[in-house]
Amino acid sequence: MTTPAEPAAPAASTALAAPAVQAPPPLSLPDAFTAHARTRPDAVALLWHERAVTYRELAETAERERLRLHTLDLAPGEPVGLPAAKSPEQIALVLACLIERRPFLLPSPQLAPALLAALFAQAGARHLLAPLGQDAPALPTLARPAPVPTLAAGTSFLLTTSGSTDLPKIVPLAQAAVDRFTAWAHDTFDLGPGRVVANYAPLNFDLCLLDVWATLAAGGTVLLIDPAHALNARHLLAQLTRHRPHVLQAVPLAYALLAQAAAAQTAGPAVLDSVEHAAFTGDAIDARTLAALPALLPGAALYNIYGCTETNDSFLHRLDRLDATAALPVPIGTPLPGVRTLLAAPDGTPVTGPGHGELYVSTPFQAAGYLDRSRDTGRFTTQPEGAGPGRRWFRTGDLAVRDEHGRLHLTGRADFQVKVRGVAVNTAEVERVLLAHPEVREAAVAAAPDPLTGKRLHAAVQRAAGSALNSLTLREHLARNLPRAAVPERLAIHDTPLPKTATGKVDRKAVLPTA
Repeated sequence: MTTPAEPAAPAASTALAAPAVQAPPPLSLPDAFTAHARTRPDAVALLWHERAVTYRELAETAERERLRLHTLDLAPGEPVGLPAAKSPEQIALVLACLIERRPFLLPSPQLAPALLAALFAQAGARHLLAPLGQDAPALPTLARPAPVPTLAAGTSFLLTTSGSTDLPKIVPLAQAAVDRFTAWAHDTFDLGPGRVVANYAPLNFDLCLLDVWATLAAGGTVLLIDPAHALNARHLLAQLTRHRPHVLQAVPLAYALLAQAAAAQTAGPAVLDSVEHAAFTGDAIDARTLAALPALLPGAALYNIYGCTETNDSFLHRLDRLDATAALPVPIGTPLPGVRTLLAAPDGTPVTGPGHGELYVSTPFQAAGYLDRSRDTGRFTTQPEGAGPGRRWFRTGDLAVRDEHGRLHLTGRADFQVKVRGVAVNTAEVERVLLAHPEVREAAVAAAPDPLTGKRLHAAVQRAAGSALNSLTLREHLARNLPRAAVPERLAIHDTPLPKTATGKVDRKAVLPTA
C-alpha cells in the first residue's frame, strides 16, 4: 500500500491528527475564474459533445446571467433555485451566482416536481431560473409554504442529499469551505492550465466541486459528460478517447462501463493512456472492475475517495497498481489534511486501536448543519462521548473497521443492520458477496418486516450479458460465503440494469415486493 500506516491512538486523542489544511488560494473560486477569463480568454474552459467553450465565452454568458439577477427583486442573501441540468449555459448561470455572492439551491432536475417545489420553498428560493432562452420547469404551488431559515453569511452552494421518495436534506456550503476544498484538489490532482478533467457526475453531485468548480478555479478544462449518455459505454469511451483527460473521477459504474466498452473494441482492448489520476468514489468498487483498471488506465495513479455531501471528501487511498485486488473492499485510506476522524462503539465511546465502530468525521470543508436544523439530530453533533473538546462532528452512519496498520475499511451502514431469526445481518455485506460472483453486474438487498423472523431479505441482481446464471447457482455461492440467516429468501435475476434513484444509485426500495 502506498498510503502510510496510522498508529493506534490513545483514548484521549482518538480523532486522527493531521496537518492543518492549506489556506485557500489567494483568489476565491469566482474571482479565480474571472481572472482566468481576463488573462487567458482563449483557453478552453468546457468541452461539451463537439463544442469547445472558451473562458471568454463562458465569462460573457455568466455576465449576461449576472445582469439578469439584478433585474429580480432579491433580498440580500436570498437564494435562487437552479435545477441542475448539466450544460455550459447552466454552468454559466452558477458562475453568475458565485460572482454575485448569491446563494443558490442546486437540486437534481430528476426529482419529482412536488419534491422540487418543497425544496425551493424550504430554501426560500422564490425565483426558479433556467439559463437564458430556456424555460424553467413548472412546479406545483405548495398549500402551506415552509418557514424560511436565514442563511449564514458567505453561503454559496446549497446542495442536497440523496432522496428518492423522501424530501432530501439541504446542505449549505460556505464559500470559504468550498475554497479550502478547491485548494486541496488543485494541489492533489495538479489541476490547472492545460489540464483536462472529465466530469461524469450530474451537476448537483458534490463530486462536481472537484470535477467542475475546482478545475475552473485552477484554469483547467472540464470535459462534461452528458447525463443523457452516461450509461452508454461506447459514447463514454469515445468521449474520453477523443478529449484525452488527465484526471478522471467517477462512480464505480462508470469504470465498469469503460472496461466493458474497452474490451469490446474490435481492434483490441482500448486504453486511456492520457489519464494520470483516476479516482472512484460514491460506492464500493467490485473486484472485476478494479482488476480491469491497470490495463485500461496504464499511466494512472488509482485512488479510492470517501466523503459525504455534508462533509465533502474526507479520506483518500492510493492503490498499489501491482496488487490492486489484494484487499476488497478497498480501504478508504487516510484522512485529508485537516480532517479528524474517530470510530465510535455502540455505547458512543471511541474505539482505540484495531476494531469496529461507526465512523465520525470533522472536515475543513463541511457544512455547519442542514438548512433545516431540526434534521441535524443524530447527524451533526458537538462531541461523541470521550472524544475531547473542540470540533463539530458529522456522524456518517457508515460502519468501519480499523486494521492493525491504522487503515479504515467500510463494512456497511448502521441503518443496514437488521436481525433475521435473531442473527445480526448487514445487507451491504450480502450485496458485496453477490457482487463477488463473476457473472453479477449489479446487486441490491433490502429487508422487509416479518412477524416470525423479524426481517426477511430480498435481493435482486443484474447478470452479465449472455450469462445463464440462475437462482440455484447464486444461492450456492451465497451459502458458501454467508451465514444461513444472511441468504435472501427471495432472489430475482434480471438481464437489464436495476432501477436507480434520482442520484444514480441502485434503488434498494425497488427490490421489495409490491404486494
